Amino acid sequence: MKRINKIRKKINYDKVINRRFIAFLVVILLFFGIVLFKLTSVMIVEKKEHINKLDRLTNKVIEGTSSPRGRIYDRNYNIIVDNKSLKTITYKKDRDTTNKEMIDLAYKISKILTLDYNKLTDRNKREFYYYKYNDKCNKLVTKDEREMVKQRKMTSHELEELKIKRISEEELNKFNEEDIKAAYLFYLMNKGYSYEEKTIKSDATDYEYAYISEHNVELEGFNTKLDWERVYPYGDTFRSILGTVSTSSQGIPAEDKDYYLSLGYSLNDRVGLSYIEKEYENYLHGKKAVYEAVSTDEVKLISEGSRGQDIVLSIDINLQKDVEDILSREVRNTKGEANTNYYDHSSVVIQDPKSGEILAMASKKIVNGEIRDNTISLLTEPIMPGSVVKGASMLVGYNTGAIKIGEVMLDECVKISGMKEKCSSVLTLGRINDITALAKSSNVYQFKTAIRVNGQEYRKEMKLNFNQSSFDTYRKMYHSFGLGVSTGIDLPVESIGYSSKDKAAGNLLDFVMGQYETYTPLQLSQYISTIANSGERKSMHLLKEVRDSSDTEEIGKLVQKVEPKVLNKVESEGRFISRVQQGFQAVMEPGGYGYGYISLNYRPSGKTGTSQSFIDTNGDGRIDTETITSSYIGYFPRENPKVSIVVTSPDSSHPNSNINYASQVTYRITGQVANAYVNRYGV
Repeated sequence: MKRINKIRKKINYDKVINRRFIAFLVVILLFFGIVLFKLTSVMIVEKKEHINKLDRLTNKVIEGTSSPRGRIYDRNYNIIVDNKSLKTITYKKDRDTTNKEMIDLAYKISKILTLDYNKLTDRNKREFYYYKYNDKCNKLVTKDEREMVKQRKMTSHELEELKIKRISEEELNKFNEEDIKAAYLFYLMNKGYSYEEKTIKSDATDYEYAYISEHNVELEGFNTKLDWERVYPYGDTFRSILGTVSTSSQGIPAEDKDYYLSLGYSLNDRVGLSYIEKEYENYLHGKKAVYEAVSTDEVKLISEGSRGQDIVLSIDINLQKDVEDILSREVRNTKGEANTNYYDHSSVVIQDPKSGEILAMASKKIVNGEIRDNTISLLTEPIMPGSVVKGASMLVGYNTGAIKIGEVMLDECVKISGMKEKCSSVLTLGRINDITALAKSSNVYQFKTAIRVNGQEYRKEMKLNFNQSSFDTYRKMYHSFGLGVSTGIDLPVESIGYSSKDKAAGNLLDFVMGQYETYTPLQLSQYISTIANSGERKSMHLLKEVRDSSDTEEIGKLVQKVEPKVLNKVESEGRFISRVQQGFQAVMEPGGYGYGYISLNYRPSGKTGTSQSFIDTNGDGRIDTETITSSYIGYFPRENPKVSIVVTSPDSSHPNSNINYASQVTYRITGQVANAYVNRYGV
């Protein structure tokens, strides 16, 4: 029995072994089958793809230098920013190049290049001497000082600084003209990081360029390339808003590095640094040529470089020049008038109210008798607007039911408990309706309306209650016109003005006559354009079109056209906005305070404004002097507005003077600017 069991066990064991062996063979065969299939796929089916991958891994892709940027045109296709080709000489230090070899090169090439060697500083001379006469400089430090470096009580850099500092003036004075030239060139060769390509000269002569090109093999590290720079056919006209571009040596600004690198830029790429150049970098930036290094001495062009796309601005560069000339002349002349101690600039914005396009924007400032560009202030420096805001204030009265169209009120000096008497002007206007209130800029009409909006009725010596909702109601209306909010201007920076948090009840009366919050001239331009558009607020913009770049002087193919963008519609009945338009028309007619600002032949509507401003005259941080700011906003022709104009002159006079005189600078500028527009575009 035992024998039989052993035989059974043996038989079962053999079967198990056989089954496992067969399974193992199947697995091996499957494995080799998969390997064979993969090899067949790689060697035959995917052969081309893997060859391309190998090429990408073994052949280095090289980008060329930054290609020229796109041109910038004005609305009439005049080129206002272009590129100029520059013959450039560069130097890039090889890793194995010694200081002695660099000094020898500096002596050799300084005989060829004409540079401004007067820029050589004492520090540059000392460093050149240090590297040229290193053995002599080693004797300028003591054994104890060298020992301090070994003991880590002094760094090697600090020891080097000691040597440089101890080089005597007597030794430096031995430098002849040849040494000075070599020293300055040596400084340029070492400027910045060692691995960077340095621009030695960006406007080389034909001879200099040809010499370096022909001898660049023996002048190790020196080379030539064609670079470019921005040129401005209209000089400084509109120059500040056009912006700037980084140089080859600057490359990408450190603060923007991560952003541009994420877009595929290189650190040494040239980019727009400010305003239009920065805002439209994505269009203007050129496409660099791409090469493939197929061997140590051969490259293959993969894709050609190209100039960036061209952009067309809404600006009329000739109208812009007219406006800048008017401002420069009037600012200078005004500074010679009485009571202009604190006046220094005036500003103008001309806009197409229907499209939101800016036709001209300029500001000129006088500093120590010199006229300077101040156009950036249109975006960044809010002013106290004064009575020009009364159109928006009047709409609040209509919308809330505080006043009715044609309602008559008594213009008298208003006395609120705890406050000084507040009047419209030196003379009271008597009984006036809403149109006359705008035409003659009645403060009192707005005061009494605001008191009603506040839930009260005016009576002498009344207590004015603080009501936050009243402020909110007025502020909401102002915002809907673009006052105190972004205009949508396509520039990288814009102030939205100053909004006060002071909750004194009496501030409401200042608010409604433009003496509470501040706004920029651009915001005032959007405000008057919105009135001209019967309450439709459109985004302000400078970009009009994007075009493909052209190899000729002809404009390229249209890529994109900027369409008017409606930001909001003022919440008001049409009849109320129409009533404000009628009031603004009356401002410009005989009897209105804007009469004479613009020729009646142009059929203008508008609003004048004067405001109290307060400035710090001695720089101690305290407001100490009251001034008067004058403003004008308007549009024409009134039936179908084609243009809006804003003129502001901060601190154009000051009341605390022995002479009772206020400059008419805003009046004069307004008329001349309107005429300049009509001369080019008609009415």
